[in-house]
Amino acid sequence: MKPKILTTLPASTRADFMADIVAGVSVALVALPLSLAIAIASGATPAAGLVTAIVAGFLISALGGSRVQIGGPTGAFIVVVQGVIVEHGYDGLVLATLLAGLILLIAGALRAGRLVAHVPEPVVSGFTIGIAVIIAVSQLPDLFGLSGADLPADVPGKLAGLIGALGSVEVASLGIGIATMIAIVVLRRLFPRFPGLIVAVAGTSAVVALAGLPVDTIASRFGALPDSLPLPRLPEFSREMVIDVLPSAFVIAFLAGIESLLSAMVADKMIGGRHRPNAEVLAQGAANVGSALFGGLPATGAIARTATNVRAGGRTPVAGIVHAATILVLLMVAAPLVGQMAMPALAGLLLLTAWNMSEPQRWRAHLKARPEDRALILLTLLLTVFADLTVAIAVGVAAGLAIRLWRRKVPPADWTTPDR
Repeated sequence: MKPKILTTLPASTRADFMADIVAGVSVALVALPLSLAIAIASGATPAAGLVTAIVAGFLISALGGSRVQIGGPTGAFIVVVQGVIVEHGYDGLVLATLLAGLILLIAGALRAGRLVAHVPEPVVSGFTIGIAVIIAVSQLPDLFGLSGADLPADVPGKLAGLIGALGSVEVASLGIGIATMIAIVVLRRLFPRFPGLIVAVAGTSAVVALAGLPVDTIASRFGALPDSLPLPRLPEFSREMVIDVLPSAFVIAFLAGIESLLSAMVADKMIGGRHRPNAEVLAQGAANVGSALFGGLPATGAIARTATNVRAGGRTPVAGIVHAATILVLLMVAAPLVGQMAMPALAGLLLLTAWNMSEPQRWRAHLKARPEDRALILLTLLLTVFADLTVAIAVGVAAGLAIRLWRRKVPPADWTTPDR
């Protein structure tokens, strides 16, 4: 459970350190607009996303079991965070995040990191695609300039409301959103190591400011961003509140553990390394406790940002620490500029994030999978979109484990006749 940084630092060279600085700054420029967009889509303030990227990002790199893992707020949490804020308010979310961190710390201390490998892959695929669908639908109002429309929270209701409001689409907003998506895709293909996200969002946001387009920005909707971190404090709570948010805390802990270890495994394949799963789970616990104390969001290892770090030349956890420090510096010196980012540009960014989350390159493999795996993916997806993420995870995992036992031809239990 030893943090990876204690192993890598003694063997690091000056070249390693310089490479980590360059990679850390590069990934920070990618993480900045993503953190803002994820926080806004979750129903939180933009500042909460930046606080999470700074505090949790630092702790995940400093304490984690991966050489190149980058942590922060991710799209996987949007759905559950939205639900907690709607039902329990933002204080309830902070408490749930704190409890999730404590759950992860206990799981790490009990060396439960390797248990994630037993979660059926179709379940992970199903609820990931389901979350991607919900995120994409949630961003359509901002993309079409319909943010003021009174739309239902559920996916079918929101889609019906959007169809009914198509006559009032703001052309400028739609144009900015589409232009941002096109710019991101083109920059990624032409310059894969270049932080194209920030360039695309900043470029289209500059067009909005210079042309005086009637398009919402972060500042116009949420006010000015703070230029410093808040002071840490314990959230207010009661016994009843803890009981109410505990199911959400378990979901947050589950998602944080799953996504961080999946991200670490992806990173291992990219660098030929080997992460320490129990150290990673402990780091996720510390990161979520730390984020909650500063009023932030749930956090985990982010696959896209971790891959960006590797492609940019990151070699040790120092890159992740530099990434967190860079975002802090940008918050302190450039908060007014960050506040001018256009909302449709962030919506376009999240639509592409949702597309990537759904892993379209694997759809063909899903269709060719065994019938029971296809059914499990579809079941988890539908429950995620139309029911509840907690229900989707519980039913999906239970069904997946039952299928695994059936495939191994495990004999049924030898029940005895009850004496009643």
